[in-house]
Amino acid sequence: MLSASHQRDDESQEHSTGGGLLRAVPVNVVQSIRAFRVTELQSEAIRLEQHFLYANCAQALTRQQVLISIAESFQLPKPYGKNYDALRDCLTNVFHKAGEQSGFLVVLEQLPNTQKFDKEARENLLDVFRDAADFWAEKKVPFRVFFSFQ
Repeated sequence: MLSASHQRDDESQEHSTGGGLLRAVPVNVVQSIRAFRVTELQSEAIRLEQHFLYANCAQALTRQQVLISIAESFQLPKPYGKNYDALRDCLTNVFHKAGEQSGFLVVLEQLPNTQKFDKEARENLLDVFRDAADFWAEKKVPFRVFFSFQ
């Protein structure tokens, strides 16, 4: 985890490009989408020259369907949509090995609230993204995740 001074340094580097929609949002965070609109987040990712990863999981009912939905939406190779560990590996090590990264803005929209994808399953999925945010924080690369539930 970054110290407060490192976090401020990262935020000031990003804000030197002109502030913007995310000026009050930490650079490495997993949080509810709240008042943000997907189109605004996408525009901000473009402005910041960061990767925009979007998955709408409204049609998914189970953990496996959610993982497949995310993998397909992010255009990940199929093996990375099989389980949480594989997804975590892709969001961290695989992306890191691909070369220098400018940052990530991720939107997980309409995560299900079903018997087969309950609160525990949702928290486990969000933990994967929290782990990725921590991984990228150590490398001083922004990694913001916004999510919503059905």
